[in-house]
Amino acid sequence: MHDAGTRLDAARMVALLQAYLEAEYQWQHEGSWHDIVVGLPTPGLELAYPSATSFGLLSAWNPHSVERSREENRRADDALHEVLAASGHRFLPAFAQAPNRTWREPSWLVMDMDAPGFDALSRRFGQLGSLWWRPGEPVRLRMDAARPDEHPDDAHVDWLQ
Repeated sequence: MHDAGTRLDAARMVALLQAYLEAEYQWQHEGSWHDIVVGLPTPGLELAYPSATSFGLLSAWNPHSVERSREENRRADDALHEVLAASGHRFLPAFAQAPNRTWREPSWLVMDMDAPGFDALSRRFGQLGSLWWRPGEPVRLRMDAARPDEHPDDAHVDWLQ
């Protein structure tokens, strides 16, 4: 997510929040891609992985929501993949993209990681926004920031600072 010294102004935070809420998220299973929508449960994912206790989607691309080169992003993604492989948690390919396709970030869908562990991993890779939820519950956007005063509460957003 972001370093304590990296402060985003309220207007930028609100714009990023809106982009994350409007983004299209998908996970891959047996060669097919399936939607994840903030605010809705994921019954297909739960049917495919009935023993999972939680789900989380995160990326290592563009830390602090600052665009980096494809090469830097790939290196970061490789590092995240290595951490996930060593963690023992199940994980699947996923991605996030803007509805107009102006940006797309490869991501990973991680299962059975508790919220504090998932948030720590997301912070380690500099992510401002990630998704985390439990089976049967709506997908939640987790923002590693304080809620701007200019933005009303959203039932599906967790502000972590």
